[in-house]
Amino acid sequence: MDQLRIFAQHLGIADLFGRGFLAVLLTFVTAAVITWRFIPPVRDFALRVGWADMPNERRLNTVPLPNAGGLAIFAGFVISIVVGWALRPIVIEHVNIQVLAILLGATLLMLVGFIDDQYGLSPLFRLGVQLLSAVLLLVNGLRIDFNAIPFLPVLDGNVANVLSIFLTILWVVGLTNAMNLLDGVDGVVGGVAFIASAVLLVTAAQFTDRAAAVILLAGLAGSALGYLRHNFNPSSIIMGNGSTLFGYTLAAVSLLGTLKISAGASLLVPLLIMALPILDTTQVVVGRLARGIRNPLAHPDKTHLHHRVLARTGNARRTSVALWTVALLCGVAGMFAQGIAPLTVLLTAVFIGGSLWFVAARRIRAQIIEAAQGRRELN
Repeated sequence: MDQLRIFAQHLGIADLFGRGFLAVLLTFVTAAVITWRFIPPVRDFALRVGWADMPNERRLNTVPLPNAGGLAIFAGFVISIVVGWALRPIVIEHVNIQVLAILLGATLLMLVGFIDDQYGLSPLFRLGVQLLSAVLLLVNGLRIDFNAIPFLPVLDGNVANVLSIFLTILWVVGLTNAMNLLDGVDGVVGGVAFIASAVLLVTAAQFTDRAAAVILLAGLAGSALGYLRHNFNPSSIIMGNGSTLFGYTLAAVSLLGTLKISAGASLLVPLLIMALPILDTTQVVVGRLARGIRNPLAHPDKTHLHHRVLARTGNARRTSVALWTVALLCGVAGMFAQGIAPLTVLLTAVFIGGSLWFVAARRIRAQIIEAAQGRRELN
């Protein structure tokens, strides 16, 4: 038993049988189960009321596909956080306020995103709401400290403060949109979000004073995994505005912590972990600007990484797995950059790979059963 405890401590688990680890585990399981089970009734209701994306030249679906998956993801995430907080309340008032700011910003983005999915909103209005959500983090102390970023000069306080505000808004709004833009092939965003959440969770678990971040990431990882059960190709539902929930929350949580060091000093780790959506958005925006498009975020095309990979593989499943692999390799690089022990990195990669295989296999099995039932009904 002592050996098991020692082994767990090497993985960042201070007490294998303590309330802290139980809270994280239960948060993850609660989010996964609620999202997994909540999606079918949400899908049925969405089809009845017309909450669906119609087929077009940019989409892979050939029939109306419900786009309300984000509601189930959000429900699983929030309920799991309530469960985790009940088991292990964070007594530091400042951190509690920051967590509430993250949840409030995520709720605002979910609400506006859902309205946009169903009725359509202008890109400028959506950007304004994203800026407001980023400012909500800033006024509650979640920011990147420019003077703490390695290899950059230390500047005057006022100049550094302005640059810190700019970088924080760019980080939050940029990653929010990056995850949204990556959502083009079944399973890609859900898998990338699960990988990033799990890797950041393990990274945060190495520090004793990042319990709040660990709980939030456990809920986010669980809801992403539960959603993937229904979204791996062929998808029965898409997340719609759920991609902004993943992007915003990952960006915000990467700034959360009570360590004496600045969040900016450790920005390299989340940059590496979330390199895939960042690189995708960068190459898309640069390419559109080069073609003379003045508003690159408002002119969709097929130049995203998932479109390029899909053109080569010719298969949505292989495309998802290929991009998951890239995201996992980026996550492994991020963990090594943080100085996490190789055994911990290996076990994290095995857990992530095994979890993704499990939900993908369950989705394929369900699709085979559905197809067999359809053939029997025709006969």
